[in-house]
Amino acid sequence: MSTARIRLGILGTGAVSQVAHLPLLAGRDDVEIAAVSDLDGLKAREVASRFGIERILDDRALIEDPGLDAIVIATPNVRHEEQALAAIEAGKHVLVERPVALTSDGAARLVAAAQERDRALVVGLSHRHRPDVTALRSFVAGGELGHVYSVSGSVLNRKVALTRTPWRQRREEAGGGALMDLGVQLLDLCLWLVGYPDVARVTAVTLTGDYEVEDAAVVLAETDSGIAISLEASWSLFADSDQYHTRVLGREGSGWLPPLTMHRQLGGRPLDVTPRQSTRENLYVAGYRRLLDRFVGMVIGERAVEQSEEQVRLMRVIEAAYRSAREQREVRPLDGD
Repeated sequence: MSTARIRLGILGTGAVSQVAHLPLLAGRDDVEIAAVSDLDGLKAREVASRFGIERILDDRALIEDPGLDAIVIATPNVRHEEQALAAIEAGKHVLVERPVALTSDGAARLVAAAQERDRALVVGLSHRHRPDVTALRSFVAGGELGHVYSVSGSVLNRKVALTRTPWRQRREEAGGGALMDLGVQLLDLCLWLVGYPDVARVTAVTLTGDYEVEDAAVVLAETDSGIAISLEASWSLFADSDQYHTRVLGREGSGWLPPLTMHRQLGGRPLDVTPRQSTRENLYVAGYRRLLDRFVGMVIGERAVEQSEEQVRLMRVIEAAYRSAREQREVRPLDGD
């Protein structure tokens, strides 16, 4: 590219685009949001007007627009693979919201296409980029917690009707329920904190309530290096607030999120070694800001492009969890069983 300003299009103007993608990208000097697209034309026009975007295109026209350098895809899950593949084949760098595809085979096809064309394929896993998460990961990678033997996490949302996004209730369009919606990001976070080891075995239980997809899931897994991974994801928590936590346990220390809290065993006693966090920005927004910084850097050429190969392994574990719940047995994703 001859300039340091990229032209970008956004497919999908729903909540994540309005809360994260659009406001964060619109505030950058190195990005021009050149066009948006949404099946809901009224919403697309309202969002375009609010953010000063002149062009509203249909999906195909936006993907094929030769004037765009990159595309952000924030559409229903079932459309991610098809749209991302078309964008890559049209020469675009792509940031696609999670999950990258509904299956591990779909994820592999996207990774292969991005590698073949040397295009960035980045997945909207914003939690990785939060400052509290990167601080905890640096402690784990540096051996500050000793040998890590357990990582656990939960994302428990209060019970609400999915009336604004009814596609999430339908397996064909969403690929799954709470596990696909919330658990993909949570599992990615748990694995990323410990260097993304392969998962050797998975056991899962899902609960189907008001929808054809599950509204709660519990997953227990073990990595090939012996780390226990556990997670809970739910749309049906009966409480006065949503509940989130991630915990890393090691032989010499522990780390918790949120808020970031870390302890080490020193002199036979636990000592609080939590680093001071300088940012007061909302963690959700901070994660997306850093994710978009990374993506724009790849498009401009300041960073090496990535193709999210880890997402193939992630989706294999998700598939193993669904199979385990369905067949009521342990599944080994490394063996294809």
